[in-house]
Amino acid sequence: MLAIIGGTGLSRIEEFQQGGFKRVLTPFSDKRVIVELYNFEDKKIAFLPRHGKEHSVPPHRINYRANIWALHSIGVGNVLAINGVGGISPDIAPGEFLIPDQLIDYSHNRKATFFEDKLKFVTHIDFTYPFSQKIREKLKFAFDHANEKLVIKQRLTERGVYGCTQGPRLETAAEIIRLRNDGCDVVGMTGMPEASLARELKLNYAMLALSTNWAAGLGEGEISLSQIESVVKNGMKFIVEVLKSYLRYDS
Repeated sequence: MLAIIGGTGLSRIEEFQQGGFKRVLTPFSDKRVIVELYNFEDKKIAFLPRHGKEHSVPPHRINYRANIWALHSIGVGNVLAINGVGGISPDIAPGEFLIPDQLIDYSHNRKATFFEDKLKFVTHIDFTYPFSQKIREKLKFAFDHANEKLVIKQRLTERGVYGCTQGPRLETAAEIIRLRNDGCDVVGMTGMPEASLARELKLNYAMLALSTNWAAGLGEGEISLSQIESVVKNGMKFIVEVLKSYLRYDS
């Protein structure tokens, strides 16, 4: 089963048919994780808004372990994450998209592994390539197919480096210079430890990122939250079309 993890602006998929939900008990929270189920044509998918239905959970307080464990426990094998990011590369302007192939983790003090208690032996995962190449290729195909229907085409960068910061505050201009010098093309707050936890449970994981704004110091003046909301609203409409194409051609 495919799971979609929704980020900022994607807390529900109104164009898909609702198919109920599962309340999943995990070892990592007293609260059950609510995973929504949707049907689209002949496909059933799981959906989990990482910030909660009301977008009330900040990035550093998301229970990433409970979320990924819950998806795994209901039979999810593939995960497609939707993320809002700040553009660092001049090629990824607000309103444009990236399918990252690499990441750098700057977050801290997050519960970042399943392998820490009652171990028979120390466990490591290979994380050389943090995103599933197979899902990335399918995502690129779905993006192009959805784009064919548009008069004004959406722009996609097919590979790049996602930098994950702690949040919930946005970065300083100096921090963005550091990230740019490190090779980051975009900056976000939720890609880790989500991606590595998925790898620990052998889930195939990839990301479609929407640039919602220029990162700090790269645009004119301060970052406008109202402008971000406008970009997110328009971008998520297209993302839903990409998801439809992905599901139609996923086998």
